[in-house]
Amino acid sequence: MNTIYVDKDFKFSGDFDQEIAATVGFFDGVHRGHRFLISQLKDIALRSGLPSAVVTFPVHPRKILQSDYQPELLNNFEEKLFQLSSTGVDYCFVVDFTKELSELTAEQFIQEKLRKELKIKKLIVGYDHRFGKGRTDDFEDYKVYGKACGMDVFRAKQLKEEYIHISSTTIRKLLKEGKMRGAAEILSYNYTLEGVVIAGNQMGRKMGFPTANLRITEAYKVIPSEGIYATKVYFEDQVYKGMTYIGNRPTLFSEGEKRIEVHLIDFSGNLYNKNLKIEFVDYIRDDMQFDSMESLEKQLHQDKTEIIRILN
Repeated sequence: MNTIYVDKDFKFSGDFDQEIAATVGFFDGVHRGHRFLISQLKDIALRSGLPSAVVTFPVHPRKILQSDYQPELLNNFEEKLFQLSSTGVDYCFVVDFTKELSELTAEQFIQEKLRKELKIKKLIVGYDHRFGKGRTDDFEDYKVYGKACGMDVFRAKQLKEEYIHISSTTIRKLLKEGKMRGAAEILSYNYTLEGVVIAGNQMGRKMGFPTANLRITEAYKVIPSEGIYATKVYFEDQVYKGMTYIGNRPTLFSEGEKRIEVHLIDFSGNLYNKNLKIEFVDYIRDDMQFDSMESLEKQLHQDKTEIIRILN
């Protein structure tokens, strides 16, 4: 996938001068619903003899319009680009969303930006996606605006599952409930967090479970529910089995701050100030308050045995 950056004046980061088939969206999570849309885009592109392209934004559009808005993200920007590249789409246009862009009507956006600037010949629109100032127009209007400027506009089919709604909102709900396998099924991959290891209290080390305390690098990423997780930990091109804890450590502190800690199984070494990526595989148990450190340590050994079994 070739990534082309488009600034607020719609100037490209590289040379590009050909018509394309494209779709537009924020694509947080690049989940199965997004992938179904992009597969339809690729089919239209193939039949039309055009390159396929996704048009997206580096920052959530609502964040540009409302500075205090705190989006709950499933991907940081780099993760989103990686997942989009895995769909096999030819191009990704990363457009700087601005307040000026938000003031355009759907007709202006289609004709002046998508058709004239990005040279989109075939546009596929998500089955429930609306754009333009006020989002007052609908798909039938988009078809009319497109026809007037030589663009064919198609409505994507919806990916339907009988037992669950495929959406970023559903994924966020599952993550907050600790339902990692359910979230992974909709995402089509395991959820991840990345962070920098910071100094902790070294309480785990005293029990034989040294942990790396993470400061998550993307402030707006969704944090899964409190508890113990089976995880894979990526560090310096190596993958380790991990026992990850999210919570406020009620056995140790009456009012502890929320922490994300990971114990790398079969690892020894200094991790301070290092970057780690955690891939969540399964939920093990709720966060609990134990009546003694001995009880906590006994439970941690049981957790470790279960996590090794799952990851094996």
